[in-house]
Amino acid sequence: MSNQTTVTEFLLLGFSDVRELQILHFIVFLVLYLAALTGNLLIIIAIALDYHLHTPMYFFLMSLSILDLGSISVTIPKSMANSLMNTRSISYSGCVTQVFFFIFFAETDFVLLTIMAYDRYVAICKPLHYETIMNRRACVQMAASAWISVILYSSLYTGYTFSITFCGGNMVDQFFCEIPQLLKLACSNSYFSEVGVIAFGVCLTLSCFVFIIVTYVQILTTVLRIPSEQGRHKTFSTCLPHLIVISMFLSTAVFAHMKPISSSPSALDLVVAVLYSVLPPVMNPIIYSMRNKEIKASLRKLTGWRLFNKN
Repeated sequence: MSNQTTVTEFLLLGFSDVRELQILHFIVFLVLYLAALTGNLLIIIAIALDYHLHTPMYFFLMSLSILDLGSISVTIPKSMANSLMNTRSISYSGCVTQVFFFIFFAETDFVLLTIMAYDRYVAICKPLHYETIMNRRACVQMAASAWISVILYSSLYTGYTFSITFCGGNMVDQFFCEIPQLLKLACSNSYFSEVGVIAFGVCLTLSCFVFIIVTYVQILTTVLRIPSEQGRHKTFSTCLPHLIVISMFLSTAVFAHMKPISSSPSALDLVVAVLYSVLPPVMNPIIYSMRNKEIKASLRKLTGWRLFNKN
């Protein structure tokens, strides 16, 4: 289908028309952005420089931090720039870029969390075969497969999204180019072009979700068979940060996309969007660094901060 839209730019939703509140929004987003950048960069640098952390689990954790950096960099900077310059516009190409990279980072994040669940399953349920199954080549192949498959999916999804005809104007009721809000602007007969790609995305996400559930059921079964309480606690504690991250990722994303889309912008829509697009990249480094002794030890050597002490 040829792109018949005459839209050359979109207008994003501002947090406020009051100048002082616009500056406040800029400052809050700047603090969140710097926190996410600092936390994820510290984890990346710590894992890259510490030879003891060159294991499959930390390889995937470093990949997750890279994705978090990309994810938060897709949406927040443009919103901050708009508030600072008192504008709301984003170019058509800029909106296309946001949609592509947001889908890419979000879906790759979820696929990577699925791979990390498999890594924990092998480590706990098949410890004698761990080094054979999770060798360096296998880890690189799994990570590369995730990135390549999601690039193809993101390209298809973005292409179909912007092949529709926009009949509802160019006002996007969100602080970034969120797909549900873009589809509100589409002509009614354009929704059918999205069905196939959306169905594929739902199948991909559902498959990952089912795999994670099945994997952790088997992990929990194995942990409960460990005779000592201390052994059970120590083994399961290695999975706890991963479970927290998965729960946070799924709860915010599912709520954001399952709730009905309101006909007019609401504070709830903005809060939910911030929760699933900003909160995970900010919180993931905190969750992993606070619950992981190896990460804390590496960060303590790297920075000398008392924050990362043994207690």
